[in-house]
Amino acid sequence: MTAHTLTERPARSTLLDGLGRYVPIGATLALLLVLYFTGVANYPKFDQPQVVAKLFIDNAPLLVIAVGMTFVILSGGIDLSVGSVMAFSTMASAWLTVEAGIAAPLALVLVLAFGTAWGVLIGAVIHHFNVQPFIATLVGLFLFRGLTLQISETDVSMRDIEFFGWGMTHVEFFGKVRDGGFWLPYLSFGAFAVVIVAFVVLHYTRFGRSVYAVGGSEQSALLMGLPVARTKIGVYAVSGFCAALAGVFAAFATKSANPLANVGTELDAIAAVVIGGTLLTGGAGFVLGTVAGVMVWGVLNTLIAFQGNLSSWWARIAMGVLLLAFILLQRVLARSGEKRRA
Repeated sequence: MTAHTLTERPARSTLLDGLGRYVPIGATLALLLVLYFTGVANYPKFDQPQVVAKLFIDNAPLLVIAVGMTFVILSGGIDLSVGSVMAFSTMASAWLTVEAGIAAPLALVLVLAFGTAWGVLIGAVIHHFNVQPFIATLVGLFLFRGLTLQISETDVSMRDIEFFGWGMTHVEFFGKVRDGGFWLPYLSFGAFAVVIVAFVVLHYTRFGRSVYAVGGSEQSALLMGLPVARTKIGVYAVSGFCAALAGVFAAFATKSANPLANVGTELDAIAAVVIGGTLLTGGAGFVLGTVAGVMVWGVLNTLIAFQGNLSSWWARIAMGVLLLAFILLQRVLARSGEKRRA
């Protein structure tokens, strides 16, 4: 074997491993296009701009939660509390403004601060007490669902609070819907802003690089002198903030709070993140892939709505099948990468 061959093989292996990072997100984008054009081919008006815009309207809270979940999964963790925190945040927003009489802007700041503080607490418990993230955040799932029901067992209306009319105020693009235009509410722009900030943080800041490093190998990150404790606590703080913000968005969207809302949202977020190409083991993934994963969920629901005679549970069945397929794809890519390095 020549020296040229010895130097060529590691370079080629590194190139293939690098390209392998983009295979899951490429598969997600291909799947998204297939689903969309299937709808266009089978249902009239599926190609209207407002149909696409509605994906970002209906799924704005899920997108925000999934962005926070991306940080956690990239670090090698998991957060099962986000759905309950979201429901609690919506209910707390309603109680503070309707019952306690607190000004809505202040109430929302308090809710966001509480969600962030919860994330800091649970992240500290996970790191300093070496508790499995699954178990630690499962506590939050039960705790906040119970607290939500303690506030109220029935819906609480916020329609009399003028401030909550702001969220669904919309901007029209290219004219009216009937003329081929579309509209988006301010809530959707809020979700876009969260995605942009998350993208910048993950790819252009020291904290973002630390998240990837800790997810790749926590031991190696420690040896490199990275702030592992701060990073692990930070990702759960981000997740808690995003869950609370999603609850605030839900309050704006519905102008009411339902104590039984958002059951299973944490699983939807995890599925969207994984289908978006983020490795469940951490260390690899893209926040823009998460956006694509959420859109896959949205398109599946839209297809079922256009069909008209199918239960909405079929979307969850399809999502389950897709999640299994993407997990298997991740394992195949991981094994092929290990063989090339060997």
